[in-house]
Amino acid sequence: MFAYIRGILEYKHNDYLVVEAKGVGYKIFTSLSTLQNIESLGSEVKIYTYLHVREDIMSLYGFLTQEELGMFEMLLGVTGVGPKVALSLVSSMSPSKFGLSIITDDYKSLTIAQGVGNKVAQRIILELKDKINKTDLVNTYVDKEDSVNVNKDNSRISEAISALIVLGYTASEANKAVASVYSEDMDLELIIKNALKALARN
Repeated sequence: MFAYIRGILEYKHNDYLVVEAKGVGYKIFTSLSTLQNIESLGSEVKIYTYLHVREDIMSLYGFLTQEELGMFEMLLGVTGVGPKVALSLVSSMSPSKFGLSIITDDYKSLTIAQGVGNKVAQRIILELKDKINKTDLVNTYVDKEDSVNVNKDNSRISEAISALIVLGYTASEANKAVASVYSEDMDLELIIKNALKALARN
């Protein structure tokens, strides 16, 4: 219903903020990172939002970046994961770290979030990893003008692309972004992080 809300930041609490847009104050539940990185009160802000509707409640969730919103929405698709747990995870780790945890089966890293035990963490990894279509990892990572001198079987490249696909990007977008930032001396998380920055600029 709402893709984003642009307005004046009127109030910040420990788990939500209030943005006024055209005379309406929107209470938006958000992550710790958004609260820490958002502009000061009175500034104009743009929040990417998700409206959660149930029979007895209607709540608005929002984030400074599309990557955090994508991670939140992806988590809501996991069996037994509601907005509270999803928000806790978005507050506890960056999208790049989350994608890395999924493709490396590191369920322990997810348990740092409040409300996420071993069983929930393992279910998140199982369900989201299954969404990666390995056949989408095509032989050619990018167009020739964006190519890098790497073998297509390079595990860091494959894993970085998989992590971006977990976060909702297409194989083509992931391929191009990873290749545009790849360097031999980068570790996997840095490749993912820089690829996300590249995607945000496009």
